[in-house]
Amino acid sequence: MKTLYIECNMGAAGDMLLASLAELTGDIKACEEKLNSLGIPDVTYNFEKSVKCGIEGTHAHVVALGVEEDEHLHEHTHHHEEHHHEKSREELENDFGHQQEEHGHHHGHDEHSHDEHGHHHHHTHMSDIEKIINGLNVSDKVRSDALAVYALIAEAESKAHGKPVTDIHFHEVGTMDAVADIIGVCVLLEQTGADKIVVSPLATGFGQVRCAHGILPVPAPATASIIEGIPTYSGDVEGELLTPTGAALLKHFADSFGSRPVMAVSKTGYGMGKKDFEKANMLRTFIGEEFSEDGDKIIEIRFNVDDMTGEEIGYATGIFMENGALDVFTTPVGMKKNRPGILITLVVKPEDKEKFAKLIFEHTTTIGFRYIAMDRFRLDRREEKVMTRYGEVSVKVSEGFGVTKAKPEYDDVAGIAGKD
Repeated sequence: MKTLYIECNMGAAGDMLLASLAELTGDIKACEEKLNSLGIPDVTYNFEKSVKCGIEGTHAHVVALGVEEDEHLHEHTHHHEEHHHEKSREELENDFGHQQEEHGHHHGHDEHSHDEHGHHHHHTHMSDIEKIINGLNVSDKVRSDALAVYALIAEAESKAHGKPVTDIHFHEVGTMDAVADIIGVCVLLEQTGADKIVVSPLATGFGQVRCAHGILPVPAPATASIIEGIPTYSGDVEGELLTPTGAALLKHFADSFGSRPVMAVSKTGYGMGKKDFEKANMLRTFIGEEFSEDGDKIIEIRFNVDDMTGEEIGYATGIFMENGALDVFTTPVGMKKNRPGILITLVVKPEDKEKFAKLIFEHTTTIGFRYIAMDRFRLDRREEKVMTRYGEVSVKVSEGFGVTKAKPEYDDVAGIAGKD
């Protein structure tokens, strides 16, 4: 099974996840060009090399309306600090944008002001975000995933501030930056082709952050709402490591949370944050084939017979296959009293053991059989249709562990060979 593992020992932000997945593509430049062709208004993606604690990875620059957002937060405050550290613009305006109406005043960049870059900004609602996402050059799956992720963020804001989702509004730059991260991650996750996504428990950081409306604990209220029901821990880094965008993306896509499964890793990606710490500030992804001891067990059943005809054995093996045996085969053996006999072997799913016990006793002469539980490695299989000059042929394609095999279906080939 093709599995993606996401390691979040230093939390998660949209840009870090984006950069790490870009490395998994194997061609950062092509990835950059693909993302820039999606049609997100006034957004530019740029990837560059970055080194943290001697480890080389990739940093993602996402510029929205000419401004690069600093989404991944690590600033912290103490009660006794004289110098205030500000939250990032995305957090301030996503978390508190709607408070303009509650408190009767503007925050940060209000609807009628220009920022330091001279760009005019206004606030957008969830309906505006849906229109932007629905108009992009992406697949239906990417569009659906992106809308679901943004809905998690909007619901968290609604819950944190006690207002309906329809009344929540976001700052324009923060909105486009978050949309760019979310869409980019959804596109690259689709490109990995992973059958399963496992995520480590999420480090949130700890302490406090100062914003335009006061001091908030870490994790911030919106993030705390999103991570309800999933495994998280504070870790030993003071500051805000987990953003709402990062939390929402991982909550939506994770099939499970836990340690890295037993897997043959084919590629590793390193997505770097902006800040520097004693620990490498990065998010790491692994893609490869997973081997699950619990998920791919089989039962092999064996028994000998020396008093069944070939026709009876053929009929019995047909019954076994019709009832879901994974495989059935026979082996000539020499038995006691110098009698030639047949060893019949069935491979079945563990949950079918009792069913096949009944079928074996009904359709063969044996009065007992042996069985053993086994693990197995196998390639993932699928069927494709290929048009040849002789007609359409089904081809069985098997992939995994860096190997791809293809074989035409025997019945199709035999049918073509038998035509005049």
